[in-house]
Amino acid sequence: MTVPAQRPRRWPNAPGNALRLFLVVILLVPVAVLFVQLQRSVDADQDLTIREQHGVEYLRSLADVTVALTEAQSATVAGRPVLREALATAVERTTAVDTRLGAELRTRERWAGVRAKVEALPDRGGTSPEAAYTVYREAADLLLALYAKVRESSGLMRDPEADSYYLQDAAGEELPTAMVAAGRLADLAVIGAARRSTERLSTVAELTAARTSLLDPAADLIESLQSAVESTDSPNLGGNLLNQLDSYQRATEALSAAAALTDGTSQTDLTQIAGARVTAHAAAEQLSSIILTELSALIDDRNNRLARDQQVTYGAAALALLLMVGLATAIVLSGRRRRTAPAAPGTPDGPPVEPLDAEPGRWDALVEWSASGPAGAAGAQPPGRPVATAGAGSDGPGGWGRSDAAR
Repeated sequence: MTVPAQRPRRWPNAPGNALRLFLVVILLVPVAVLFVQLQRSVDADQDLTIREQHGVEYLRSLADVTVALTEAQSATVAGRPVLREALATAVERTTAVDTRLGAELRTRERWAGVRAKVEALPDRGGTSPEAAYTVYREAADLLLALYAKVRESSGLMRDPEADSYYLQDAAGEELPTAMVAAGRLADLAVIGAARRSTERLSTVAELTAARTSLLDPAADLIESLQSAVESTDSPNLGGNLLNQLDSYQRATEALSAAAALTDGTSQTDLTQIAGARVTAHAAAEQLSSIILTELSALIDDRNNRLARDQQVTYGAAALALLLMVGLATAIVLSGRRRRTAPAAPGTPDGPPVEPLDAEPGRWDALVEWSASGPAGAAGAQPPGRPVATAGAGSDGPGGWGRSDAAR
């Protein structure tokens, strides 16, 4: 009787499965870190665009205050009635903006100082032109300092894009400075006309310095806007800016030329200077509105790009997570199939081999067959053995299964 040899037991490869799962987890860690870093970067950029939009809104309200303040200054110095309604409306509008955004932009204390200074400005009654010029100058200086604070706190001063950086520089520094300087140049001409002839030399020197204070920021403004147009990808920025920029440049040059030809003593010269100032302020006001509108549009475009980048980041992270989960699931299922696969008979995991004495009487019948000999049981086969075909070779000890001829 041949008993199949036992095969060694194949234990499930538990350490191998655990190692594979561990590698999957290890791969997830850098993916998760990369996703978190990308998400933080996108969130920081989006927060910056929101603050910048708030800064643009604040700058727009300050531009209205600047226009109204310079108009009130020129009227007060020239002895004309002051339109306090326009200035009061601009102040109230900025106060409303500061109420919403002042805490975020850290401007409340500065705006409170500017507002108090503006509300305390004198009308023409009982105030000399030089005294009015001085107090208005102080208020305008505080207002220009507030421009810088808004640009700094909102992040506009650190804008990463070249076109929007140049635009915020133009709208938040150069143009307001030029507008204030234009008003001061015209007002100094009026003040010089009221002085004695012995002060004519000092008047000319002041007018020359005022012309320089106007032309320098105006030149910087033109350079910044041209740089913004050259560096932008927007198809509309150049056409919207350059036409109005030309108008502002011509008006500024006309004002500077009128101030250069006078010593402040001619009424004709004063009328020409006043008209040039009005034209320059109107062009500056329109240019400021266009610059801030274009700046806001550029920031909106950047925010939309960031939103698309965020969606791509989420999609890539979800795909990576699904791939890792699928790999882990495949490893687990592979281990389970290996544990539940049927084993071969005779192995520790398979069904046992049935011994000869498992059936009663089988051994006794085999003994009787052996005792009868070949003569008494010709062609007979042992009990429980298959009938061998003629010519077959031996398939067991003692020649069981051989044909009669072979025996």
